[in-house]
Amino acid sequence: MADTNPILEEAGLSFELIKKTSDGVLDEYKTVNPKLRVPALSIDKNRITENPAVMMAISNLAPDKHLFGKTPLDTVRVVEWANYISGTLHAHAFDGLWRPHLFTSDPEDHHKIQARSLVTIKECFQYIEQRLKGVYAVGDSYTVVDPYLLTMYRWGQKIDLPMESAYPKLTALVAEISKRPATVAALEAEGLPPVFDD
Repeated sequence: MADTNPILEEAGLSFELIKKTSDGVLDEYKTVNPKLRVPALSIDKNRITENPAVMMAISNLAPDKHLFGKTPLDTVRVVEWANYISGTLHAHAFDGLWRPHLFTSDPEDHHKIQARSLVTIKECFQYIEQRLKGVYAVGDSYTVVDPYLLTMYRWGQKIDLPMESAYPKLTALVAEISKRPATVAALEAEGLPPVFDD
């Protein structure tokens, strides 16, 4: 996933990427994560799932990189951001937009869920925009939150939100981290184009 792979690259860890295919999950991936969701991480036969936990595990393997922040308060803020992004923007809003069947068994309600989810997505991006104060989301250095925001930004682009004009602080953050070698390498490994056209 474009939010965890840059973290692995930043941490300087060697890893094997198992991609989820567009037509389902590879049998090999089912052995890593029986939930059939991404991301998942396998470390010495220990399987870790759920994005905030995967991010924390990677950070713990490279403590000198301070991927979960430099101070105790930074760490709390990273957890706060990661849970907001994973629980509200990702699982609640984008899943409601793209997979409304997860929220109701009545297909006639799908359009209502999608419409409300789009409102929630915009509210979330506005909240993120208001909360950003500097180059990075937490403190004065790169943390696991930054590539997670990059992924959400890409998703906003995918649904044709005016990301650059509506969210200039988020755009600046994404532009900054898009230059990082770890981000470039991760996007290339996943076959994803750069976030911005040159």
